[in-house]
Amino acid sequence: MMKYVLVTGGVISGIGKGIIASSVGTILKSCGLHVTAIKIDPYINIDAGTFSPYEHGEVFVLDDGGEVDLDLGNYERFLDIRLTRDNNLTTGKIYQSVINKERRGDYLGKTVQVVPHITDAIQEWVVKQAKVAVDGDDIEPQVCVIELGGTVGDIESMPFIEAFRQFQFKVKRENFCNIHVSLIPQPSATGEQKTKPTQNSVRELRGLGLSPDLIMCRCSTALDNAVKEKISMFCHVEPQQVICVHDVSSIYRVPLLLEDQGVVSYLSRRLNMPIETKPRKMLTKWKKMSDRSDRLLEQCSIALVGKYTKFSDSYASVIKALEHSALAISHKLEVKYIDSAYLELSTLHEEPVKYHEAWQRLCSADGVLVPGGFGVRGTEGKIQAINWARRQKKPFLGVCLGMQLAVCEFARNVLGWTDANSTEFDPDSEHPVVIDMPEHNPGQMGGTMRLGKRRTVFKTTNSVLRKLYGDADYVEERHRHRFEVNPELKNHFDEKGFRFVGQDVEGERMEVIELDDHPYFVGVQYHPEFTSRPIKPSPPYLGLLLAAAGELQSYLQKGCRLSPRDTYSDRSGGSTPDSEIAELKLPSLE
Repeated sequence: MMKYVLVTGGVISGIGKGIIASSVGTILKSCGLHVTAIKIDPYINIDAGTFSPYEHGEVFVLDDGGEVDLDLGNYERFLDIRLTRDNNLTTGKIYQSVINKERRGDYLGKTVQVVPHITDAIQEWVVKQAKVAVDGDDIEPQVCVIELGGTVGDIESMPFIEAFRQFQFKVKRENFCNIHVSLIPQPSATGEQKTKPTQNSVRELRGLGLSPDLIMCRCSTALDNAVKEKISMFCHVEPQQVICVHDVSSIYRVPLLLEDQGVVSYLSRRLNMPIETKPRKMLTKWKKMSDRSDRLLEQCSIALVGKYTKFSDSYASVIKALEHSALAISHKLEVKYIDSAYLELSTLHEEPVKYHEAWQRLCSADGVLVPGGFGVRGTEGKIQAINWARRQKKPFLGVCLGMQLAVCEFARNVLGWTDANSTEFDPDSEHPVVIDMPEHNPGQMGGTMRLGKRRTVFKTTNSVLRKLYGDADYVEERHRHRFEVNPELKNHFDEKGFRFVGQDVEGERMEVIELDDHPYFVGVQYHPEFTSRPIKPSPPYLGLLLAAAGELQSYLQKGCRLSPRDTYSDRSGGSTPDSEIAELKLPSLE
């Protein structure tokens, strides 16, 4: 029988439900269970595809092309699973499916209402999606972790709370439990941990018919015992059901924190799950990884040149991919956020201090990364940064728009096509080196891009990126773009040492660029950050970090193996006394 773990949140949104849901899934998976995850977002949008990154952070893309909330990225990274678009449920999707049924006549003669029709649709969706295999082995999951976005008490999440109130009786008590994540503020004036917001939040949740089995308290420092007991007394739970999730040095410590407080043994009793109690290899690996990240001494800085730099969640997967790669090569990562608009000459006249500060940050970085994005603002600044990285021989990685702008920069400054541009920004350019794709439909914005997992074939054997991918003939990565490099102009670039080493299966779409006589100048049309894992870093990002740390050539000469001390990484050599850790290989992502 499927076990359901519902994670709700109280007091404030953005409290860390996603990391906690992922961590609960991780410790259950480490017990040998098959775990899947569903994220519920109470907004009316059908999916996250049309959001600005300043709304909810980045838009995460799945294999099937689903544009979803960034929490699904956390689930995939923590649990090493592959989800589908239906693992992200929104109010929009539910209402759309119910309205479509009503129009077809499925409810003929009935008044369609929130209860029971909307609530039934939510429960049916969850039951159906929980059975979908996510491990790549077609085995039906045994546990489904469901995260309900927003805060308990929001008007928009009421139908979902009501659906789960009914659901707990349908699936029976031993198959459903509720984890409530709440905030314990600590005002600086008194320094004392306050429980009242949590009491109110739990009271509201219980008033809506859900009684939390575990209360996970987010706090800046560890909870005092007296505070735990107070929460236990006022919130109708035992003290061991109050779990402290205080701030830690790395999010990869959260599963270990939950494990230490007996969450697995509680869930195994509460949900009647037969779980092995012997030490679990997978968590040993997480512990090793967290310890390593705390001990790093050497530093490596990457300039992230983008337009959404005021909010780090806008580039959540990019930052994670950089962290995974930095950890694999034993370096502490420093990300220098640079708003690309500040690198433009117009800023020099309007705000000279910001201009010089931005250039100082760029020039002092060990490597340059230009991530994906949309819209014309800041594109000239990105081109300036790419030009600097190319001429100064600084390691550079361009992703999606970053790759397209690298093509524009080379066309302008090496081929002499001074007006070279993308038709996205200058439809009248005489040298449209980046053009919109035939299948793009300009009338509709949502879901009209080239989305999801596509194959990229390497056209040459001496490509750096091909070697980083383990000398693969092709790779399958996730895409999200409306524009592509103009294939008709390819030969002009090849003659000057700017090579399109990876193309799609038909050879019509340019997917990977590399520049001769440069330590690392790579652009990819796809988004490799979406498939990066803590224990299996993404090759384009790993290459950038290796080049920035001055270790790329030795890595390639060693046949793409890291030194034996990197025992937790899939890319490490196995010559380590701790052979049990070296054995630990998560399922391959290819």
